[in-house]
Amino acid sequence: MLLVASLILLMGLVVGWSIGANDAANSLGAAVGSKVLTLRQAIVLIVIFGFLGAYLQGAHVTKTIGRGIVPLDQMDRQVAMYMALVATFAACVWVALATYWKMPISTSHSIVGAVAGTGLAVGAPVKYRMLLDIFACWVFTPIGAAILGYIFFRILQNVFYRFIPRRLIKSLVFFLVIASGCYVAYTWGANDVANSVGVISGVGVLSPKMSVAFGGLAIVLGIMTWGYKVIETVGSEITRLLPIMALSAQLASAVNVHLYTIFGVPVSTSHSIVGAICGVGLVRGMKVLNFRIMKDMILCWMATPFISGVISYGVLKIVKTFVRI
Repeated sequence: MLLVASLILLMGLVVGWSIGANDAANSLGAAVGSKVLTLRQAIVLIVIFGFLGAYLQGAHVTKTIGRGIVPLDQMDRQVAMYMALVATFAACVWVALATYWKMPISTSHSIVGAVAGTGLAVGAPVKYRMLLDIFACWVFTPIGAAILGYIFFRILQNVFYRFIPRRLIKSLVFFLVIASGCYVAYTWGANDVANSVGVISGVGVLSPKMSVAFGGLAIVLGIMTWGYKVIETVGSEITRLLPIMALSAQLASAVNVHLYTIFGVPVSTSHSIVGAICGVGLVRGMKVLNFRIMKDMILCWMATPFISGVISYGVLKIVKTFVRI
């Protein structure tokens, strides 16, 4: 089982890398798109605050991924180990493909679908009530972020242009865009680190604290190597962002995701930031939104848990023909 445990850690590392590569854009992509930060500056800040979020608050959602969908900690250890290995492999394959296509999909959806698929493949007790609750939160994540983005933009417009001296507005907005983006990076790390190490913690390969530290480092590696790809999509291809729009979108997304993280619900930071950007864009009218890129994103979002689930189900069925589990 040492070989399987090593492979689980390797796949967890790769999933963490793919999360960093795909989801780095969710934090400061809007700041890059609004020209407040350069790409390099954004990546440095995402690395710092993403790791802090993963290490300090990542344990909340890690428990849900590792035990809340399929009780990996209560199953035969050999079966649970193979399930963890296949689930991380399936999630990684789909997230890596989406990143190559520059699509900001949900790594949360990918790992949840993959874990459920392995459970079905071995006849494990899948907690459908938990899956239903998670699915409902997935639906409300972009909607809630869009509403918050719209509200925050309206409020901030009034505050800045009525009460702040015009000579100070630009500097203050730029500072707040960076600060809110760092907050997004923190909440992203706290919520999404579970997608790479939830099953690792669930089967006991690493302790919960060691798991989130390991996942945080894997995410950092992904940000630094391939994170720029999706930043371009989120930052500039949904709608043209002014600095105050970026501030509103980032603040809305961060508040949205942080609330779910506190309750241990794995939600999509991709859905949250895209929903927030759309909500902010709607203040200026429907015509400013790029519906072509939004349609492609939504199709990928809908397909993600099912594709990951099918991959994990099929791969585990194949594994079972060679290994007695």
